[in-house]
Amino acid sequence: MNHHVAIVTDSTASIPTDVAEQLRICVIQLELKIGEREDDERRVPHEELAQAMREGTPVETSPPPPPAFFWNYHDAAASGAESIISVHISDGLSQTCASARSAAEEVNLPVFVVDSRLCGLGMGFPVIAAAEAAAAGASTQGVLGVLDKRLRSTTQMIYVDTLEYLRRSGRVGRAQAFFGQALSIKPVLVLREGVLEPLVKGLGPERALKKAVQQAVARAGDGPVDVGIEHFQYAERAQEVAGQLRNQLPQVRRIVVAETSAIIGAHAGPGALGLTVSPAT
Repeated sequence: MNHHVAIVTDSTASIPTDVAEQLRICVIQLELKIGEREDDERRVPHEELAQAMREGTPVETSPPPPPAFFWNYHDAAASGAESIISVHISDGLSQTCASARSAAEEVNLPVFVVDSRLCGLGMGFPVIAAAEAAAAGASTQGVLGVLDKRLRSTTQMIYVDTLEYLRRSGRVGRAQAFFGQALSIKPVLVLREGVLEPLVKGLGPERALKKAVQQAVARAGDGPVDVGIEHFQYAERAQEVAGQLRNQLPQVRRIVVAETSAIIGAHAGPGALGLTVSPAT
């Protein structure tokens, strides 16, 4: 495979490990702090994180420091890359892109830092498409074109059992409009232009998720589509939603059901579920 264009992303993309290895996607870890313990998010068990959040233990997230990007960019250059495309979680949710830009100024080859304006598999599917284009020998501009098209066509929705955890982390955005609702009203949010906004709501999780599935089907179109269902301690419901989408979408090309990035879980809270539809044409 041709890898003159190196692809870098971060751990919030939720790309399966085997896929990242096969396509040589470099994944840089965000950092998570629970109480006094700080570590890469991949080393933090989700059960431990969820329990800490329920108990009110302080939880903080932070972007990778610039040196983490610099050394990965340096390794890509040493491996023969002629350019690097570095795709990261929305600037509206994290300072990861800022760290990447700082590191990019210190390397001697072109580095294109892209704010995905998304997170999770909403970012992960476009990154995979870009890596596939790079492996097929596309030019830097060709890969950027593939990436931009997929990012623009992808829809990412997030169901949360409560907005409280988003409020604590300061990521509530325009979803503030849902505060003050009865506890039985469950919100579904959408990432639009990198910011969480209210989309639909339902009386209880079943009705809220039914509306989210309806939105996903409407936005997927009639062509081939990649579908992602990510959850934080909500595996049974994630499988139910996956089954509904398999039945309702005419051309599911790839479907990924997985526990979400611990970083996303730390903001969305236990019982959260993310739903991504990414048209593949």
